Amino acid sequence: MRIIADTGRCVGAGQCVLTEPALFDQSENDGTIIVLNEKPEGELVEKAREAARVCPSQALSLEA
Repeated sequence: MRIIADTGRCVGAGQCVLTEPALFDQSENDGTIIVLNEKPEGELVEKAREAARVCPSQALSLEA
């Protein structure tokens, strides 16, 4: 699985970072998403799915 972030859609809400700080961070400039690990494994896969579900701007998607 691969995490895809659309920084153009990101509103900087930070829900992804709160869900899993090992996978996501936010830019200091504008608060948009930074993916720290594009290809999570193990239990981080479910955390990536949860982050995509809770993203208010739907800026996260997952590719098999």
